[in-house]
Amino acid sequence: MAKAVTIKVKLASTADTGYFYVTKKNSRTQTEKLSFKKYDPVAKKHVEFKETKIK
Repeated sequence: MAKAVTIKVKLASTADTGYFYVTKKNSRTQTEKLSFKKYDPVAKKHVEFKETKIK
């Protein structure tokens, strides 16, 4: 079987609240790590979320 092109990644909050989002990314076209500014409801503000592996 062929390897899947899209993989699930975890976007963890840099505010160290433990909050995270799960999203998909195309591993062939997006070779660098994802980084987004999204809302963290625990910190109650927009912070940067960086990609980590799902365990």
